[in-house]
Amino acid sequence: MGAAGSSALARLGLPAPPGPRWLGVAALGLAAVALGAVAWRRARPGRRGRLQQVGTVSELWIYPIKSCKGVSVDAAECTALGLRSGHLRDRFWLVIKEDGHMVTGRQEPQLVLVSITYEDDCLILRAPGMDQLVLPTKLLSSNKLHDCRVFGLDIQGRDCGDEAAQWFTSFLKTDAFRLVQFEKNMKARASNEIFPSLDKNYQVAYPDCSPVMILSEASLADLNTRMEKKVKINNFRPNIVVTGCSAFEEISASERD
Repeated sequence: MGAAGSSALARLGLPAPPGPRWLGVAALGLAAVALGAVAWRRARPGRRGRLQQVGTVSELWIYPIKSCKGVSVDAAECTALGLRSGHLRDRFWLVIKEDGHMVTGRQEPQLVLVSITYEDDCLILRAPGMDQLVLPTKLLSSNKLHDCRVFGLDIQGRDCGDEAAQWFTSFLKTDAFRLVQFEKNMKARASNEIFPSLDKNYQVAYPDCSPVMILSEASLADLNTRMEKKVKINNFRPNIVVTGCSAFEEISASERD
């Protein structure tokens, strides 16, 4: 489940049981991951040597715009800034207010109703009561740069244009909004400035605190035994869903021997 998943359990008032040291597809440092890929751990923790299978990748998700719906993919490249499939990047787009402060589903719950498809290097956005918006993934360098604030940290974003701004403003109906895109030459945020207790200092664009989130189907099933109202995988918005392992084995997926 990783740091993001563990903190989600904490917000629900449920402790995340400690699991064995586990190496997932992302922790192994693989350049790419695909559906059906095998997740491994060392047969003898703390030593190099034989690996044993502990799970299989069952779902891969990229969430281009923070707090909007995800795009299911069959394969993706694991980069330092999260999953990538072509020009489709995870949480590289962000809705902001005109003063640069981030807007997420926490402030505007209707954002989670925005669905996204990826066609011909464009994001196609759809939402209830709205015409679709076609958004190119490559912006003009002349588009304005915004100084943004994400969880109290400064980060830049390139403006996606007036049409996108009007689309989100018309849909949300609560304020004036802009849409910005992160570019790889921009300075990323440091995860340990967001959560100082993190063991590793990841670089992130607009995700909360880590570039990749792993969640197992077994952990979700275990959680639902303690919930009055059942939750689904997409409530946690993971990038990599793993099946065939025990509950909470993925908690230490980022630990490497």
